[in-house]
Amino acid sequence: MSSLNLDDFTDLIERPDGGVRRDAEARRERQVVPPGSLGRLDELGEWLAAAQGSSPVRPVERPRVVLFAGDHGIAELGVSARPAGSASELVREVIEGGRPVSVLARRLGVPVRVVDMALDCDPETFPEDVVRHRVRRGSGRIDIEDALTPEEAEAAFRAGVAVADEEADSGTDLVVLGDISVGGTTAAGALVAALCGTDASVVTGRGGEAIDDLAWMRKCAAVRDALRRARPVLGEQLQLLATVGGADLAAMTGFLLQCAVRKLPVVLDGVVAAACALVGQRVAFRAPDWWLAAHKSGEPGQAKALDRMALEPLLDQGVKVGEGAGALLALPLVQAAAALAAELPERPEKSEEAGEPEEAEEADASAQAQVSGKPRDPEKSAEPEKSETE
Repeated sequence: MSSLNLDDFTDLIERPDGGVRRDAEARRERQVVPPGSLGRLDELGEWLAAAQGSSPVRPVERPRVVLFAGDHGIAELGVSARPAGSASELVREVIEGGRPVSVLARRLGVPVRVVDMALDCDPETFPEDVVRHRVRRGSGRIDIEDALTPEEAEAAFRAGVAVADEEADSGTDLVVLGDISVGGTTAAGALVAALCGTDASVVTGRGGEAIDDLAWMRKCAAVRDALRRARPVLGEQLQLLATVGGADLAAMTGFLLQCAVRKLPVVLDGVVAAACALVGQRVAFRAPDWWLAAHKSGEPGQAKALDRMALEPLLDQGVKVGEGAGALLALPLVQAAAALAAELPERPEKSEEAGEPEEAEEADASAQAQVSGKPRDPEKSAEPEKSETE
């Protein structure tokens, strides 16, 4: 019997501080630039202030890219542009600095952490800090079998929770979340289709390295078959992840929920992160308040999931590569919003402005009194003088 009760997250997760958000909004209204003139940067600054529980908002100084990695058995059907079991090559390129996320992270000064959950390679291939949370070697082929056993799904979920705690305890103040997988977008499509009640073709895209029409048709068929297996377990989110998810997706879901518990804001990358977030929303409805959609990846499954969670992406640059690259592009925007919210000066108080004309009027009246040789009586200055004959 499992001791993991996902319902606990509903009680543990609170919304970002509404009082602080109102303070941030009031502060924004007093700043020299009119509210609304900075567009979504206003909203971003207020969201971050509420997540931090601090107004003015603190700068984002210790962001971190966290990438969960895994291979998926469904890739054997030719649903990906990359061969099945080749996610380890991508991980190696990320670690060696040769992937887009590596270049962007290096330029922005952001550390990248890779967490192997189910790579199809020997554990000795990578350092201990990469492989120590691994659950299994590759996830199952979800069109005909479960991705994970119930025990593996729980272990992966708990690993994600542990990684979130490690990041929160180390002082990370914002997480950029992505995945490194082969076949992961197919599993994500199955999750989104199941949770949104849509057909496979509605949520199936062409992946990070665009597949041709025949591969897309194979991918649609794989999602359709996985969807049939997912529907009977829709009420049990951990079982759903075991049936049509994978070790990396289960870990990402646990990671997202625990980040919400620890009040650690997360920037979501592509369709895999969005699918895991959608599962997380089913577990705890307040959790999406701690997440930010970075960009539109072009994957229909991502668009469907974000729409269901009412999360609007910040950017639309057509970045499909995954691995957190698109999400990392949004980081400077978040940092800019924090800087503007904290550092823009406030307008002078209205009471001071209102007092200036009155003081000027009194000065003019005193000057006129000196010219006429008569002292000025402030109480009678508004009345006409009476003549002696009256």
